[in-house]
Amino acid sequence: MSFIRNILNSRSPEDGNFFLKMKEIVGFKPKSKSLYITAFTHRSMNLKDDKGNAINYERLEFVGDAILGSVIAAYLYEKVPHGDEGYLTKMRSKVVSREHLNKLGEELGLINFVESRIPTSNFGNNIHGNLFEALVGAIYLDKGYSFCEKFIYKRVINPHVDIEALEGKVISYKSLLIEWCQKEKHTFNYDVYEDTGKDELKHFSVKLTINNKVVSKARATSKKKAEEKASKRAFFAFQNQITKLS
Repeated sequence: MSFIRNILNSRSPEDGNFFLKMKEIVGFKPKSKSLYITAFTHRSMNLKDDKGNAINYERLEFVGDAILGSVIAAYLYEKVPHGDEGYLTKMRSKVVSREHLNKLGEELGLINFVESRIPTSNFGNNIHGNLFEALVGAIYLDKGYSFCEKFIYKRVINPHVDIEALEGKVISYKSLLIEWCQKEKHTFNYDVYEDTGKDELKHFSVKLTINNKVVSKARATSKKKAEEKASKRAFFAFQNQITKLS
């Protein structure tokens, strides 16, 4: 049990209100304090338990992701009786999209509780969603499914899940564009290359061609982001044709 005491003692005196703040966020008094501290411990802290296992939020993030998916799936099953498996899967993906989870974590200010040796300004935007999932995992392991379900309804479903709005929400412009190209027998290609320029962070640029014609360009800090940005621009260029087909 010494590793638990070490974790509990690792937080600074300024974090004396940590569990009071957690109570405000989750809506009940945490029982297993070590779970919540672990949920906000970044891997850069290099903490390990007595058996040498790493202590950080990543495993709780895995649990939280699964619980979120199950609660949202059950909600959609009841809420949308006409939806088939494909429809329900797409809708669940929209609710638990990385973009949405990042907004949820940011709204709750979860990054303010992180213990890390890396300045929070250096984290990417996904840290917000990762922490939200880790918190859900901690709630589930601490209080069980029922408490966790209530938290998800309070913080996710009731304030943010609008079925009609979600039906029109695009998760991935790249996937949508590729699907359209394949249906219409259009050739397409994403030409991605490093484009650091004068920026401190590495950047990537992409040229998207359809039928051997450049239709959009974009630049971002990752290949995935650059491709998605170029796809979004191409989508709006061909929006009438794409929406007519769908």
